[in-house]
Amino acid sequence: MTDQPRPSTGPDRAPDLFTWEFAADPYPAYAWLREHAPVHRTRLPSGVEAWLVTRYADAKQALADQRLSKNPAHHDEPAHAKGKTGIPGERKAELMTHLLNIDPPDHTRLRRLVSKAFTPRRVAEFAPRVQELTDQLIDRFARRGSADLIHEFAFPLPIYAICDMLGVPREDQDDFRDWAGMMIRHGSGPRGGVARSVKRMRGYLAELIHRKRAALPAEPAPGEDLISALIRASDHGEHLTENEAAAMAFILLFAGFETTVNLIGNGTFALLTHPGQRHLLQDSLARGERGLLETGVEELLRFDGPVELATWRFATEPLAIGGQDIAPGDPVLVVLAAADRDPARFADPDLLDLARRDNQHLGYGHGIHYCLGAPLARLEGQTALATLLTRLPDLRLAADPAELRWRGGLIMRGLRTLPVEFTPVPDTAVERQI
Repeated sequence: MTDQPRPSTGPDRAPDLFTWEFAADPYPAYAWLREHAPVHRTRLPSGVEAWLVTRYADAKQALADQRLSKNPAHHDEPAHAKGKTGIPGERKAELMTHLLNIDPPDHTRLRRLVSKAFTPRRVAEFAPRVQELTDQLIDRFARRGSADLIHEFAFPLPIYAICDMLGVPREDQDDFRDWAGMMIRHGSGPRGGVARSVKRMRGYLAELIHRKRAALPAEPAPGEDLISALIRASDHGEHLTENEAAAMAFILLFAGFETTVNLIGNGTFALLTHPGQRHLLQDSLARGERGLLETGVEELLRFDGPVELATWRFATEPLAIGGQDIAPGDPVLVVLAAADRDPARFADPDLLDLARRDNQHLGYGHGIHYCLGAPLARLEGQTALATLLTRLPDLRLAADPAELRWRGGLIMRGLRTLPVEFTPVPDTAVERQI
């Protein structure tokens, strides 16, 4: 990205994409593309050329079209460009066998096995721990009257939660926080600290899985962790290999924390900049009602969701999307953020309406690659926002919204910092160890 301002656009000139200005507010550019070039070929910052799909109907079609493969082997770019799916270090072969990078029948097999371990019941049973972590993190800054909600709240909550759920020992979780912090601060660069962090995380998960497999009891214990459940999961006598389990644990950890960081950060920012909607939600929570919280989180996912573009797809044969011919080998990126502001699908799409009912947004995808971790992310988002607004009722921004910087990436979009102020809470419970 560059700091150069974006030139004005007109009907004959596409907006400049992937600048810092674009990262701060991509929605005007996406509106232009939906109207003038809904399936738009562009050169990405990496130098790779790809198609951007921006209208809701086209996006939904593309997400479900099995002629668009998730396997980077179908990409017709040179080898150096393959494997760039937005996940650091993913060109390592042992990380490639996960749900974001494979197609049926391998995807069908792995998804079925992982679904046996990652069940809605398991997520629901985890709710008290998510609430405990949320309160513990707020305890740490409630007395001060100020905080950076990204670094002190939105970032640590999902990393500790997914570590707990996976079964990473508490004494090792700070290492995971450091490794994840390196990736979220510096993006998906293949070298330096990011690559070392990925290597350490991958190596740790492989060793942890090996140890857990060796010690696994014959029968599952109540509250068995997710890694043990992944190891135990079977279908017609077929199990995940250790490499597959490590890859799945890695993708659940990586995808499961950064999306939730952005859901909490972007969602809190949207509420603080839309005080009428924020007060409606606070009033609803004060009455003990959860309906507006549940529809509100869905609206925040639509309005300014954590995932801007769906991960890469590659055409395996000639096809058309939105009247545009796509050649075999061409990369296709579905722009979820643009599709979810499409006026052809959503009434008043640029309006934040927490009570919106007709809200089949694409924030967590569509089709066979619909996000497996969506129930956990929703649980964390609802718990985090409800607890913040209840415990810190006069929460307010401590910076000009226009001065906040966004982490502009190809897949995720979220705030770098979110400084806030509030009335200090002197009677906060004594800080507890996470």
